[in-house]
Amino acid sequence: TTIYGGIMKSTSSPRENTQPLDVLVVGGGNAALCAAITARRAGASVMLLEASPKEFRGGNSRHTRNIRYVHAAKNDFLTGPYTEEECFNDLMGVTKGNTIESMARLVIRNSNNVGYWMMEQGVHFQPAMRGTLHLSRTNAFFLGGGKALINAYYATAEKLGVKVLYDAEVTDLEIRDGEFKSAKVNQKGTTFIVEAKAVVLASGGYQANTEWLTRAWGPEAANFLIRGTPYDKGRMLQVMMDHGAKTLGDPTQGHCVAIDGRAPKFDGGICTRLDCVPFGIAVNRDCKRFYNEGEEIWPKRYAIWGRLVAQQPGQIAYVIIDSKSIDLFMPSVFPPYESDSIAGLARKFGIDPAALEETVRDFNAHTVKGGNFNPGDKDGISTKDLEPAKTNWARPIDTPPYYGYYLRPGVTFSYLSLALNEKAQVLKEDGTPFRNIFAAGELTSGNVLGQGYMAGFGMTIGTVFGRLAGQEAVCLK
Repeated sequence: TTIYGGIMKSTSSPRENTQPLDVLVVGGGNAALCAAITARRAGASVMLLEASPKEFRGGNSRHTRNIRYVHAAKNDFLTGPYTEEECFNDLMGVTKGNTIESMARLVIRNSNNVGYWMMEQGVHFQPAMRGTLHLSRTNAFFLGGGKALINAYYATAEKLGVKVLYDAEVTDLEIRDGEFKSAKVNQKGTTFIVEAKAVVLASGGYQANTEWLTRAWGPEAANFLIRGTPYDKGRMLQVMMDHGAKTLGDPTQGHCVAIDGRAPKFDGGICTRLDCVPFGIAVNRDCKRFYNEGEEIWPKRYAIWGRLVAQQPGQIAYVIIDSKSIDLFMPSVFPPYESDSIAGLARKFGIDPAALEETVRDFNAHTVKGGNFNPGDKDGISTKDLEPAKTNWARPIDTPPYYGYYLRPGVTFSYLSLALNEKAQVLKEDGTPFRNIFAAGELTSGNVLGQGYMAGFGMTIGTVFGRLAGQEAVCLK
């Protein structure tokens, strides 16, 4: 066993009286890197432990595309202002009020103009452009996507002197009297200990832990696909729970979207997401519609569809559109199924042709002629006397060829989280903080997201709590 402090030491030789490591960061995604960079810029010695191999570093952050943050005016990559109150109201809309307001406001307030800090760390944003999911005013898009962002952060961290270890999974924490002492690490079969004055836990949720998902959801979780990294097993969440940490959130809640059913079990990323639901109808394997496809513009409501599909028989659903709508959305990496008839499409899906034809006929019969169809915003074109209604973009599906995708629940990250105070310290069950244990990122999302999701806000949570945790870890007295 090897012990890391200020330098590497062997347990076979006498312990040297060296300066211990200031801050240990567990995790290798956006939140972890923000914490590590912030702590290092404040003068701390920092080590970052990433469980994945180097080529898969970055956790779910490498699959991201944008970040939502408040700003007072437009700039080169945002088309207008986005105020704290507007962002808070958007959050209330998707969470239905299921949030801790003080923590939500802390995140939103501290996101103010965070894009400039990101650029100082080497991140580049693409110019504001149309077609970015109606987010050009509220969300800044990374030039080169999440992988470019992660690469920029790692380059900056290493240039600053952050020690980075890959394939380094933290398996346990030594905590005595509410204080972190050391972490036990496994790196390719070699076990060692890292001691530090403070630790920042930013190792993601538990969504890649199928056993844990099954405990929360039941056997249907076996049909879930995991959009992101297979390395987010929830180990640090479980370790902290075992040490009496307070948790927040429903274990069945999380960022869960409808993705192409042909996606791989892990790491399919954003290219497997399907944005076509508002422009067609969604049916389950019994060919029955089950929700209002036109409830809200896609960036505010896409995250509900994963849970909706998870609640259907076999955790599967099908989207049916026609040729009028095929060019209105960002397609999946997989081509759509196609047929000149609804029955032919059903046969390709392996569902009842007659039942699907009846559902489409029924839907078409309840659409209303007229109205100003607007694929870019809610247009009020609604069905009449149909349950469930479709309240926007309700055009008949009547123009061949017909297209379809089949959907599975795609879990991005879980919301069961470690409870924090406003210094990003992890709280015990009694509400008092662990003195030198901080957390950030998906491991903390339940402090803000009780349910629902809005585009780019996971990156907001990770960036704000990451910077805060890195700052406070250095400020310990």
